[in-house]
Amino acid sequence: MVETEEKSVVYFGRTNFRNANRLFGIKRTDRRQHMYVIGQTGTGKTALLYNMIIQDIANGEGVCVVDPHGELIQNILGKIPEERVKDVIYFNPADSDFHIGFNILETPDPKYKHLVASGLMGIFTKIWSNVWSARMEYILNNAVLALLDTPGSTLLGVIRLLVDKEYRQKIVDNIKDPVVKAFWIYEYEAWGPQFRNEAIAPIQNKVGQFLSTPLIRNIVGQSKSTIDILEIMNTGKIFLADVSKGKIGEDNSSLLGALIITKIQLAAMERVRIPEEERVDFYLYVDEFQNFATDSFATILSEARKYRLNIILGHQYIGQLITDVSTRVRDAVFGNVGTKIVFRVGATDAEFLETEFEPEFIIEDLVNLPNYSIYLKLMVDGVTSRPFSAVTLPPFKIAASTSIANNIIQMSRKNYSRPNYQVEKEINLWSGVMKERETFQRREPRPEKGGREDFSALTNLGIEFSSPANKAGRSISERQSRELPPSPPRESIDVDFLKKSIDESLRKKNL
Repeated sequence: MVETEEKSVVYFGRTNFRNANRLFGIKRTDRRQHMYVIGQTGTGKTALLYNMIIQDIANGEGVCVVDPHGELIQNILGKIPEERVKDVIYFNPADSDFHIGFNILETPDPKYKHLVASGLMGIFTKIWSNVWSARMEYILNNAVLALLDTPGSTLLGVIRLLVDKEYRQKIVDNIKDPVVKAFWIYEYEAWGPQFRNEAIAPIQNKVGQFLSTPLIRNIVGQSKSTIDILEIMNTGKIFLADVSKGKIGEDNSSLLGALIITKIQLAAMERVRIPEEERVDFYLYVDEFQNFATDSFATILSEARKYRLNIILGHQYIGQLITDVSTRVRDAVFGNVGTKIVFRVGATDAEFLETEFEPEFIIEDLVNLPNYSIYLKLMVDGVTSRPFSAVTLPPFKIAASTSIANNIIQMSRKNYSRPNYQVEKEINLWSGVMKERETFQRREPRPEKGGREDFSALTNLGIEFSSPANKAGRSISERQSRELPPSPPRESIDVDFLKKSIDESLRKKNL
């Protein structure tokens, strides 16, 4: 099928060389080489992304937007065309009444287990870099690989696997990898209590901190995901992930966003079963992507093109892509991205970018760009152009509809979410909280050693202490005693009388 030019090109700027003022954009085929947008706050990055997203949605494309601020998605939500409302999935982790299920450990193909574990290790390494250690990674990796062999496992199982012996035995019985199984049977069980507690304490602290937030726990703790990322990609749906730092916290935002991107990577790789010419283009927009840029992100950039996952990245400065030990993400961006768009940047970034844009543009040009002005290297028919200057288009003026936004939210709740009470009930049953409470209500009262007072000495002296009795004269349970009518108020104990009774009993026994 031959595409119309209007739908195969997304427009985002006008050239300003010699006042040519020519409208231009980028073709669908060239977008498969990805796009990279960098610039300081307030220079116009988000407006450029907004214009491209609006066009993709209007053109019927499949789109995912991961937004750590929430403003971009809120700006889009009420501007979805009516004919595409049914395609939208609005993911709002801050919704306390309804929760989308997102189980990162749910993998339809077992051969991707190690990719899931590797992706999670990359996420944890980035988020908890200040406490990360080789031992922590070793234990966590084995925990994730163990849980992946038991269907229905979630991230909630990580902590329980470390401390609950009965649960651990059930998981170990299902492990298929002999190396992972050997770790849990021979190594972990051989650790002494003190060494084990020291080894797992950082994991309990960090993973537990993440999962202790009810909003997050109710999303990643559902055994069955309520959204299918592969289906979203193949059917061209619109997935809006509002992982706003201000609503759920910075660490939670980074973790959830990185989990979503990892899941998209895995879904893209599953497209290997689909002939390349039948793979539908899917566009992933990640604003402030340094928040989610793990080392595995570098793999996505290098392999996504053949799976028709087209990525558009935006952030503020290059230093955000460099860690104390690695420049892998930065190198992957500048080594694999076809179209590079630069708004005004700082001197350090200008020095690095000069090698990309000289001789047309030098450091002084890059640091003095006005707002909404760009220098770019555009992919044209598979070849990167020489650098040129342009002005981005102003944000499209589209009337926002509150009713459409509300309709999208309600439809996402209905079709892709579960009520809070259902999710919490499921998690409580899994964790044993509800079961233990019910068992306690049925349990007969039994004096515990070192707990209740031991009255056997007084019983031996002839003073009886009995449980409440039923009509047959037998002792009754604690539950039955609660069902009896209330007893009349008892008189206060006469201590002197009690002492005399004890003395009299002692004399009778010649003690």
